[in-house]
Amino acid sequence: MTPDPTPTPSDPSPEQVAAALAASMSPEELVGQVLMPDVTMPANIGEAVAAVQQHGLGGVIIMGTATAAEVRALTDALQAAAPTIDGQRLPLLISVDQEYGFVRRISDLVQLPAAMAFGAADRPDLTEAAWSAVGEELAAIGINVNNAPVADVIGPAGNVVIGSRSYGDRVDTVARQVEAVVAGLNSAGVAAVVKHFPGHGNTTVDSHTDLPVLTQSREELEATDLAPFRAGIAAGAQLVMVGHLDVRSVDPGVPATFSRKVLVDLLRGELGFTGVVVSDALNMGGASHESLAEQAVQAILAGNDLLLMPPSLTDARDGLLDALQSGRLSRQRLEESVTRILTLKLSLAGNERPDMSVVDSPDHQAAAAAVAAAGITVLSGPCTGPLVPGPVQITTSAGRAQQAAWLTEALVAAGVSVVPSGGNRIHLVGYGDDATDLASGAAVTVAMDTPYLLAAADSPVRVATYSSTRVAMTALAEVIAGRASAPGRSPVTVPGLPASACAV
Repeated sequence: MTPDPTPTPSDPSPEQVAAALAASMSPEELVGQVLMPDVTMPANIGEAVAAVQQHGLGGVIIMGTATAAEVRALTDALQAAAPTIDGQRLPLLISVDQEYGFVRRISDLVQLPAAMAFGAADRPDLTEAAWSAVGEELAAIGINVNNAPVADVIGPAGNVVIGSRSYGDRVDTVARQVEAVVAGLNSAGVAAVVKHFPGHGNTTVDSHTDLPVLTQSREELEATDLAPFRAGIAAGAQLVMVGHLDVRSVDPGVPATFSRKVLVDLLRGELGFTGVVVSDALNMGGASHESLAEQAVQAILAGNDLLLMPPSLTDARDGLLDALQSGRLSRQRLEESVTRILTLKLSLAGNERPDMSVVDSPDHQAAAAAVAAAGITVLSGPCTGPLVPGPVQITTSAGRAQQAAWLTEALVAAGVSVVPSGGNRIHLVGYGDDATDLASGAAVTVAMDTPYLLAAADSPVRVATYSSTRVAMTALAEVIAGRASAPGRSPVTVPGLPASACAV
C-alpha cells in the first residue's frame, strides 16, 4: 500500500498552545498572568472579583481561615471572572497553604497530621493515599494548587522555624515523603508546590522577618538540601517555590528570590526543572526591598515566573510594565514565564471537579487515621501492654484543653479510667512550648509537635505524636491502653533518646 505523501499535521502540544496564547497577549495581559496576590478570608467576593478583572490576574492565594463551603463560593466567583484571551478563558491558579500541622487554611477538610508524623511513619503508601484524599477535597472546593510539600531537611541542631512542617532530618526519609505527597496531589488533579528551594532546614532565622543565611558548602547543599527537590521534580511536581534565603555557596549576599545563579543555573540548569517557579510571599521580611516596583522586576529577571503576594499589587504591575516599555525587561523573558503558567493551567483545566460530598468523608478520615497511628512513637517506656497503669489523669500546657478532651474520650472508649486528680499523670505539650511547660513527675509526657522537648522531660514514658489532631489523640489512646503498638520512629534526632524504644 502506498503511503500518503501528505502526512496529517499533529495537534499542537500544550506548550505550543500556551506559547501562541502568550504571544498574542498585550503587555498588560502578560503582566497580569505573573501576579498572584492574596485574598484573605473571610473575603469580600465582589472586591476579589473586581481585582481579578481589573488586573487580569493569573491567580490568587487564599489566606486566613475559612470553611470548605466559603472557599467553594469564592473560587466559583473568581473562575467566572477569569480573563479571556482570543476567545479562550484562562482559568485562574487558585492556591492555598494546606500543609497541615500548624499551617493550614481550610478548617473542615480532612485533618491530616503534621509532616513530621508522616516522616515518623515513613510509609509512602499511606502518605500518597492521604494526600490523594486531600487533593480530591481541594479540587472539590476549587483549589488547583497546594503549597505543599515542604522539602526542607531539618539541620542537625533542629530548626524551630520550619519545625514539624518538615518530614525530618534524614535526607532519604524526606525525599520519599516528598515524592509521595506530589504523587498523591497529582493523582487528584491538584498541582503540588515543592518548597522552600534550595532548602530552609539549616536556618535559625525566620524568612518572614529577616533573610536567613545558608552556610553549607556546595557539596553539603547537594548531598542534603537539594535531594528532596530532585525527588519532587522527578515525581512530577509542576511548581517549585523559592525561599528567601542567602545561599552563600551559590550566590553570596543575594537572596535566592533575586538570584539567577540559584533559579536559572541551579534549579533549571542543574536540577532540570521546566515548570513554574513561584516566589515565596514577597511581603516577607526576607524579600524586603526599598522599591516595591523594583522588587517585582528583579524577581522576574532572576527567573521567577509567578510573584506571590507582592506588597503592592499596583506597584508590582506598574514596575513590570515600565520595565517592559523601557526594554529592561524583554517581552521574550515575560512570555517565557507566561508560557509556563499557561501550560500549567491547560494541564489542570480538563480535570473534573469532585462533588462536595468528598470533603472529610469516612474514607478520607480513615486515610488520615492510618498515618496518625503509624507515626506514634514511644521514645522511652514499655513496648507491650499499657504504657501506664490506670487510673490516669490528663494535664496539659496552656491552650491544650481540646486535645485533653479528645484524649480523655478516646481513653474511656478504650477502657481506661480517667480521673480529674490522683491518677498517673499524662502530660501533653505542643507547638510553641518549652521546658517551662513540662510537668515534673508526670508518668507520661507526650509531645504533640516536634519531639525535641522530650529530652528535657523526666517522665519514664515519653511519646511523640507530632500532631494534635483528633485522630492523633485517638491513636495515642490506643497505644496508652496497650491495644495498639507504636510503630513510628522519630524522624529527627532527640538528644539522649533513641529513635524508638520499640520499633526495629
